[in-house]
Amino acid sequence: MSQYDIYGVGAALVDTEIEVTDNDLQQLQIEKGVMTLVDEARQEELINHLSDHLVASKRASGGSAANTVIAASYFGAKSFYSCKVANDENGDFYINDLKDAGVDYHHALERQQGTTGKCLVMITPDAERTMNTFLGISETVSTNELHADAIAGSKYVYIEGYLVTSETGRAAAIKLRELAEEAKVKTALSLSDPAMVEFFRDGLQQMIGNKVDLLFCNQAEAQGFTATDSLEAAVEALKQVATTFAITCGAEGAVVFDGEQLIKIDSHSVKAIDTNGAGDMFAGAFLYAITNGQSYAEAGKLASRASAQVVSQFGPRLQPQQHQEMLAEVDA
Repeated sequence: MSQYDIYGVGAALVDTEIEVTDNDLQQLQIEKGVMTLVDEARQEELINHLSDHLVASKRASGGSAANTVIAASYFGAKSFYSCKVANDENGDFYINDLKDAGVDYHHALERQQGTTGKCLVMITPDAERTMNTFLGISETVSTNELHADAIAGSKYVYIEGYLVTSETGRAAAIKLRELAEEAKVKTALSLSDPAMVEFFRDGLQQMIGNKVDLLFCNQAEAQGFTATDSLEAAVEALKQVATTFAITCGAEGAVVFDGEQLIKIDSHSVKAIDTNGAGDMFAGAFLYAITNGQSYAEAGKLASRASAQVVSQFGPRLQPQQHQEMLAEVDA
């Protein structure tokens, strides 16, 4: 019997959300809609420039895979997360936030001196999220942070595509997949961001290996990764690298391939305020559902509802009680 439903690995980041205009992004020469890696000085420069734009939102541990694993945990999944935080105040906060969410972690690892990663999330009036990330100590996340027993005791491992930007992070992702395959644990990976697909495609392919059991992406990432010009063509091409997959299509909902058939998932009409975390939430709800006895169609329905809810409010996470409310709503 598995000890965990989901074992995730990814960057550990503490988020700051800021409301901006397209003009702000242009003036600061920031590429809209993607994640860009920056050094700490550049991030501080941006925060200072935009200091009057700060959103009064509660601080929360972030990072793509962390958002997914924490969401799954609040839905009811048993989860473990591997990451790297420094021996600083943000690191303390991050670990305590994982505990509060019921997510287990590698207790035996000693935290090093340094700076815990930080992500500046800029939200434009069209609800698009643009991220400038200082990875801090997360840049050195490596195979040392992996927990072999927890991996072998999981139903799924989940890898965030952002790890491709770090040599040690990419090696950790590849090693995690290999350990999972040896233990006959299913593998899931998210392509994470159009910029990752554009600039790090070969590295992502190394992380995927011959094939993963489940791939998450949005339509732009799917078409970019497969070098296709339509959703239909991307669907056929993804079958070569993933046994099953889910492609989110924004207001058009999503399509899910369960290994045999393609399933159309309806969208939910909401006023989008902040798209940060939409894909992470979709993956978290979906992984919770399929590791707890639900079909791909049922998982897609819950994931679509959850991701619609998260874009209708600020921040990449729901309030804890919202997860159970959503489960009751979808089951009704």
